[in-house]
Amino acid sequence: MRLEDFFSRQGNSILVSRQQASNFAKQVAGDFNPIHDEDAKRFCVPGDLLFALGLHQYGLSQHMSFNFGGMVSDSIPLLFPQTDASDISICDDKQKEYLNINRSGECSTEQTLISDLTQQYVKFSGQTFPHILVPLMKDKNVMINTDRPLVIYERMIINIDDFDFQAPSLELSSSTLEVDGKRGNVSLKFVVNANGKTIGHGEKNIVLSGLREYNQEKIDLLVKDYNGRKLS
Repeated sequence: MRLEDFFSRQGNSILVSRQQASNFAKQVAGDFNPIHDEDAKRFCVPGDLLFALGLHQYGLSQHMSFNFGGMVSDSIPLLFPQTDASDISICDDKQKEYLNINRSGECSTEQTLISDLTQQYVKFSGQTFPHILVPLMKDKNVMINTDRPLVIYERMIINIDDFDFQAPSLELSSSTLEVDGKRGNVSLKFVVNANGKTIGHGEKNIVLSGLREYNQEKIDLLVKDYNGRKLS
């Protein structure tokens, strides 16, 4: 993966076009959420791409959290400040914050290590729908609005115990869905494996909006449409 293919620079800012965001979602993350389509009315840049840009800019620290504050539309200039601070705000030129990064512990800037881990994370993340979310929704007897599905990143946490690794892989360790009215909070916990052992762990939090009673027929149609988009 050449991350440089999925963003451009304008002065001190980073911009992501619709085409770049859509290509990253489909070609790298395997994410066919319609909000990442080039022609989507409610288009937004994938959270996985923002995560990748954060690691690219600041390296991989032992303990990192990424908190997403808003949907990034196309070509919004995002300032990734040059800083050694532990708490970093990623804002646009109007000082609106879209991402907050908090980091601590040792830091590695080894690009091969960062690239390998990034690719494995976005590959893992791209499996969220339908493989993980559908069983969770069915168990709670709720579902997203299948006519206007909206699944949004809220937070991602990663902890690395050992930087001396090659060929990492991510494995789901647990998944939960908490329902609060029409809102759902999903927690996906994972472990990072390499060299025949667990070298880290993390958690991905997602918000589901517009929940309603589960309907298998509508979910089947949504999954069929999603898989059809993926095949095409």
